[in-house]
Amino acid sequence: MTRGGQTKNRDESERSCIVTREAQPKRGLIRFVVSPDGLLVPDLSEKLPGRGIYVSAERDVLEEALKKRLFSKAARMDLTIPDGFVDLLEVGLTDRVVHLISLARKAGDAVCGFEKVKGWLADGRAKILLQASDGSERGKGKLWTPEGGRWFGHLTSSELGLAFGRESVIHGALAGGGLSKRVVEEATRLMGVRETIGGEGSAGKGKTTK
Repeated sequence: MTRGGQTKNRDESERSCIVTREAQPKRGLIRFVVSPDGLLVPDLSEKLPGRGIYVSAERDVLEEALKKRLFSKAARMDLTIPDGFVDLLEVGLTDRVVHLISLARKAGDAVCGFEKVKGWLADGRAKILLQASDGSERGKGKLWTPEGGRWFGHLTSSELGLAFGRESVIHGALAGGGLSKRVVEEATRLMGVRETIGGEGSAGKGKTTK
């Protein structure tokens, strides 16, 4: 088990975080590269060329890397890093999660709305329960985490709304499959980087399976 709660799989590629020095699966890390003009760039899709610099997907670890100038030390050069870098990173991760949920919706593998989500949960089709961080606790408590599945509650109602093509969404659910696996991986990264919203903790904390 790694610092961020990621379960290690021997077949997974691992990298070391420049802050913790711990080797862990790449899915629990964020890759950064340096542009030709010395700008630090988050490589969220892990497709940009260049030597990767890896940091655990946790806000406190990222902030420590910035405070101690560990990015520059790893790159062996002075880097240009925008103000509010971790907040900008959070926005990028949020956009990725919203986009993936939207793709799942278009593929027929995601629904929203209390009754539809409840139906998917009752039928065993739902593998991931999504609930808005600013939604009513009483309403959210009437639904349950899928058996053997996951719960995420760190997107706002407006962000979930974007994913489902609506102004606001409180409850959503995803079926199993390739896209759902990607949603879990990206949402877990966002969970570590995002600060508490609307009185709620990060996804997966304080939610029990009923």
